[in-house]
Amino acid sequence: MATATVSAKGWIVIPAEYRRKHRLEPGTKVQVVDYGGVLAVIPALRNPPRDARGVLKAEEQLTKALLDDRRTEREREAAR
Repeated sequence: MATATVSAKGWIVIPAEYRRKHRLEPGTKVQVVDYGGVLAVIPALRNPPRDARGVLKAEEQLTKALLDDRRTEREREAAR
């Protein structure tokens, strides 16, 4: 864990090891998030739809589960 000092203008310097690790280059956008008193600096997604893809991976694909459920409903309706 590293320590940073807030300047009079509100600036902080992210230590070089973290900038390298998280590929934070000059001009990289970051988000500052308040988690109930804990501040987090999070790199902003460069391409949100592409970068967020797969973040919520499930054990089973939701599309497959939905199609299976619909097939079961059709079979149930046909049996009536």
